[in-house]
Amino acid sequence: MRTRPMPPIARSLLTAAALFMPITAGAVETPDAPALSDRLANAGLSVALDYTGEAAANPSGGLRQGSAYAGQVHAGVDADLERILGLDGTVLHAALTQRHGRNLAADAIGNNTSVQEVYGLQNLHLLTLTLEKKLLDGRVDMEAGRMVANAAFLNNPLYCHFQNNAICGNPAFVNHVSNYTSAPGSSWAGRVKADLTDALYAHVGVYEANPRDQSPSGHGLHFSTDGATGVVVPFELGYTPGGRASSQPGHYQVGGWYDSSTYPDPLNDASGHPSVLTGQPGVTQRGRWGVSGRFDQVVWRSSDNPARTLSVFGVAMASVSGRAVEDRYYALGVVRTGLFEGRDQDTLGLVITDQQFSDQALARIAAARASVGSAVAPTRHEVMMELAYGMQVTSSVRISPNLQYIINPDVTGHPFTRDNPQDAVVVGLKFTVDIADVLGLAPRRRL
Repeated sequence: MRTRPMPPIARSLLTAAALFMPITAGAVETPDAPALSDRLANAGLSVALDYTGEAAANPSGGLRQGSAYAGQVHAGVDADLERILGLDGTVLHAALTQRHGRNLAADAIGNNTSVQEVYGLQNLHLLTLTLEKKLLDGRVDMEAGRMVANAAFLNNPLYCHFQNNAICGNPAFVNHVSNYTSAPGSSWAGRVKADLTDALYAHVGVYEANPRDQSPSGHGLHFSTDGATGVVVPFELGYTPGGRASSQPGHYQVGGWYDSSTYPDPLNDASGHPSVLTGQPGVTQRGRWGVSGRFDQVVWRSSDNPARTLSVFGVAMASVSGRAVEDRYYALGVVRTGLFEGRDQDTLGLVITDQQFSDQALARIAAARASVGSAVAPTRHEVMMELAYGMQVTSSVRISPNLQYIINPDVTGHPFTRDNPQDAVVVGLKFTVDIADVLGLAPRRRL
């Protein structure tokens, strides 16, 4: 009698059940016994568990001197539903974060952009709960569920070699001029990415804009759309010269976003007076557009050791409609990987960002200062710079001391300050611990 093959789901459940079975007493595990990470992979599971800590202090400049620490625990799992359920090209993504700590920028410096990128929504938060489906041999990638826009748009691995929030995560400008969602403030969303050729792709998404999901008390588990005020639609056309097989890869993207949701006017209340003086909320506005252009390019690769590279990147963004607190943003950076032989994963990076504030934002601060007898004009540009060295201590631990310098820290959060803060020097330390690697849950990486 012919034996019927076991269904994929039954086979996967049996494999998963065996993952954590203790070794039989007295038995000796052979050298060929698969590691726990391999057994997880064979069951269709990929586990992430890591901790990021970011300390910062400003020994000079800003509103006052101070120090702060912020941290984040990130936990997630990807389930390959092709292996588990036989669903071709389908993956379930689930992740959450727990954030804690203080924000030095708000506490002591005065600027609206954090120097610790893991600060924001300091609580336990659902980051991702989505289904991703790939079609046509992976040329079409679709995802839907609870997620954040900056996981798929306006992001780049080079950006988070740095600690400041002007670039890490995503360029901060888009968050200042729209209701664009960034980690961990997830909302209902969907996106589609399609490869038009081997070197050209198009990408578009639709993300719910809901103040509840971005509030300090939000936790990402309100699955209703009550309170939603519209949607944010990011879009991008990308070009990769030479395709994926290029020895010196680069990425060039043009795009933007449309935000249909409501937002408070940055200057006036409903009566047409500065809301900073009346204490009334800004008059409700609706709808705004923005545009962006980005690139990153490997400009050098060692012929002796391909892991050693030199990459440059740049970003330009502008608000094109609506009443925003900023008009435009520029960023330019460089990252050298593998400075020394035997330190192939160490990096040295420098980034400079420039944010230009709008007439409405400057008028708001001028009105607040006039009310306390100050005629000092607010500054239009805020420039943030960071020099960071990333050291891969072990396969599990990475440490990145950094030095930041802020020219013209803005006072959008402290409008009644009588004078402009002094340029600020920030000494920072960012570290990450890959807990999944420590516990043997992730494939071991070579150093």
